[in-house]
Amino acid sequence: MLSIHSKWRYIFMFLGIQLVVMALLSLEGYQKRVSYFIRIFRKTDANGLSGPNHTSGITGGDVYANLSHLSKAHIHGDDMPYCPKMSPFIRGPIHVSFPSGLTLAQIQRKNPLVVRGGRYRPPDCEARHRTAIIIPHRHREHHLKFLLYYLHPFLQRQQLNYGIYIIHQAGNYTFNRAKLMNVGFREAMKEEDWDCLFYHDVDLIPEDDRNLYACDSNPKHSAIAMDKFGYKLPYKMYFGGVSALTPLHYLKMNGFPNNYWGWGGEDDDIGIRVSLAGMYITRPSLKVGRYKMIKHKLDQGNDINPKRFNMLAKTRQTWKLDGMNTAEYETISKHYLPLYTNITVNIGTEAGLHAPPPPPTPHPPTQAAGKPAVKAPVEVPVKSPAKNPATLKEGHSEKKTLRHH
Repeated sequence: MLSIHSKWRYIFMFLGIQLVVMALLSLEGYQKRVSYFIRIFRKTDANGLSGPNHTSGITGGDVYANLSHLSKAHIHGDDMPYCPKMSPFIRGPIHVSFPSGLTLAQIQRKNPLVVRGGRYRPPDCEARHRTAIIIPHRHREHHLKFLLYYLHPFLQRQQLNYGIYIIHQAGNYTFNRAKLMNVGFREAMKEEDWDCLFYHDVDLIPEDDRNLYACDSNPKHSAIAMDKFGYKLPYKMYFGGVSALTPLHYLKMNGFPNNYWGWGGEDDDIGIRVSLAGMYITRPSLKVGRYKMIKHKLDQGNDINPKRFNMLAKTRQTWKLDGMNTAEYETISKHYLPLYTNITVNIGTEAGLHAPPPPPTPHPPTQAAGKPAVKAPVEVPVKSPAKNPATLKEGHSEKKTLRHH
């Protein structure tokens, strides 16, 4: 008969075995929890270009992590194979942060395969997609650096043949984002037969490389889940931030409106045009179409458009009369820089491409006899030049002035 001490001994042995089994079963979860806490307290590297993502809610990897496996030299020849349908470099969530001190020179060194004009193609296979990135721009050089830092490796991981175009609005008149995108379409298609064009806000950084920058059979809205909106779609017809159209999509909807001066309204007008042209909007999942916005105040010269709601109400009547077929602008300069092509344009004002001349100055009244003439003060207008991203770094330039109809 077992003694009391023997019973307790077997009970403790049984409990000990159970604890060991439970520890082994939970080892994987334990390691994940430990790794999680390590990532939380991990410091950034010397350049401050990596570290935990405190705001996205999803732990991501370094966007440059697996690009070292790319061949450093292009393989030439007609027998180069097509790239796989799913790139082997895609890894999913990306860690995004905005460190201080980032320079264009640092970005250029981290992207050695990007050539003049911000162009890239896979070095060892033929890309299945040719994508142009169109970025309307003015006074946003700080944001542009962060976008270039993340966007170049993001696109390389997807094995795309791509080019990045910065469309810079000259002068200080009210900003017109949609008209600049019309300019971007025309100028990009002059250079290459792109099969997809992404219209991209300068302050939005993609957070998942499974969000493929290639077009669908219908217009695609990629920025479906921004941190600004709690990673949710704000409303069903929202088409802002980042969107993708093939040249055929663009022609069917007559491009974008040219008459939205200031902030707001043009995204919804474009969404309505998609429907009126017999197409519909496609989107990635909320998990994949995530973007982080660089926080900033409303830009000077981009005040809220008070006419936007009245204009939206008339889109059904105006979409065929205002768009690609009426876009007029002058190309002031084109600079092929190491990380992008900068195109500076004059898009005019609401009064037209060339503002009407000022009215003639009325003649002064006849001088009365015996009284000295009094000269009226002359006001001299002073223009403050807009910052141009082309001035950030020297590069080849091509200057010309064109009028498009």
